Amino acid sequence: MPISPDSLVIRSATTEDFEGLCALYVQLITNDIPASDDLRRETFNQILAQPGVDVLVADMAGPLVATCMLVKVPNLTRGCAPFALIENVVTHADWRGKGIGKALMQRATDAAFEAGCFKVMLLSGSANKNAHRFYKNLGFVTSKTGFEMRSPGYPTRT
Repeated sequence: MPISPDSLVIRSATTEDFEGLCALYVQLITNDIPASDDLRRETFNQILAQPGVDVLVADMAGPLVATCMLVKVPNLTRGCAPFALIENVVTHADWRGKGIGKALMQRATDAAFEAGCFKVMLLSGSANKNAHRFYKNLGFVTSKTGFEMRSPGYPTRT
């Protein structure tokens, strides 16, 4: 059942959202590499201060229920139109299927296009068919092939 639009607020994260974001990221990557609380807080503050980076959160009058990171990148091609990347997309398991992820992603893509970005890109785990369906239903298309290279010794996601 979809949620009431009045009860959902999608906004940019603030320093007060640190704990809620960390809780959501546990659901995104359950076996993530540990980091000290001090390092995570320092990194979060760097993210918030980084021009062109926005961590969007879906807030249900208290608990954060979803998030994604939007990165707008300056570009010397396409008439100098920037492009955007979306990363770290997660909706809390208890809130999936209620339209929250759709509303969050719509806000992210709207913000990218309002900033003049000519495209929005994202990567999704190759085996995550539910996510693929979700992104395709939002209007994303499989038009390119994604590649990544991880730092030696950095574990792959399982």
